[in-house]
Amino acid sequence: MKFQPRCTDCLLSRVVYEAGLVLDDPARITAVRDAAAEVLASGREAGMAAPVIASAVHRCAYEMIGSDDPYLALKQENNADALAAAAVVGPRLLTFRDYVCAAVLANTFDYGVQSHQVTDDFLAFFDEEFSQGLTIDETDAILSLCDRVVYLTDNCGEVVFDRLLIRYLKDAGAEVTVVVRGAPILNDATVEDARALGLDALADRVLTTTAGERELGVNLDVAPPELLDALDRCTLVIAKGMANYESLTEYDDFPPVAHLMAVKCETIAEMVGVPKGSRVALLRD
Repeated sequence: MKFQPRCTDCLLSRVVYEAGLVLDDPARITAVRDAAAEVLASGREAGMAAPVIASAVHRCAYEMIGSDDPYLALKQENNADALAAAAVVGPRLLTFRDYVCAAVLANTFDYGVQSHQVTDDFLAFFDEEFSQGLTIDETDAILSLCDRVVYLTDNCGEVVFDRLLIRYLKDAGAEVTVVVRGAPILNDATVEDARALGLDALADRVLTTTAGERELGVNLDVAPPELLDALDRCTLVIAKGMANYESLTEYDDFPPVAHLMAVKCETIAEMVGVPKGSRVALLRD
C-alpha cells in the first residue's frame, strides 16, 4: 500500500502516544514528533510503501525516546487480560469460523490508532460482538487451504487468541509456522512473547519477520531466508492486522493470503470495500 496523505496525522499521533509512554516532558515529545515528521516526509518523497515509512518513523521515535520497547508494560498487561478472557471464551469456540472470529475480535488490541479505542473489558466486548460475526466471511475457502500455514501475528493480547486458532489448525492436521516481529515495535508480538505463551511448543516453528530490524508488516527485502523458504512452500498465509495487510498488498507474486483483521481506519476500509469498524476474514488469492 502506498502512503496516503490522510495517514500522516494518525502516524504522528501514534508517535506522540508512544513517546508519552516514556517521557513526561512536552517539549521532548514535540521534538520526537517533529523529527518523526521529517522522516515521514523523506519517505514520502522517496515513494516508499506505507509500512516502510511507518517503520522508519517508529525507529526514529524509539531512538529519540531512548527506549527499546515503550509498549512493554501494555503488552504484558494485554497478554494477562487476554489469557483471562481466553480461559472463559475458549470452551465456547467450536468451529473454524468461531476461532477465526475470536482472533479477529482480538485484533482490537491496538494502541495509538486515531478514532480507535481499546476496550478496558475485553470479555464484555467479546460477549457483545461475537454474535455479530464477520462482515466478510470467507472462512470456508480459507479452511480449504490450511495445509501448510504461515501465520503472521500482530499485537500482544491478540496473540493469545491466535494461539487458540493455531491449536485448532494443529489438531486438524495442519503444519503451522508462526511468525512474529524481529524486534519490538508498537505492541506487536516478538519471540519473547511467543515463547512466554508456549507458541514455540505448539507450532511447528516460530520465525521472525526480520533478522533483528525494527519493521512493521512483512518487508521481503529484509526477511530472513527461513521465512522466505516458509512462504515459498506454504499453501496459505494467515495475516493478522492492518500493517500486514498494507505490506502484503505490495506483492503480486505471493501465496494465497487470508487477511484476518478489524478495520480501524477509513483508508483500509476503502481498500477492502467495507465500513470502518468491520471485522473481516478475507481471502486474497
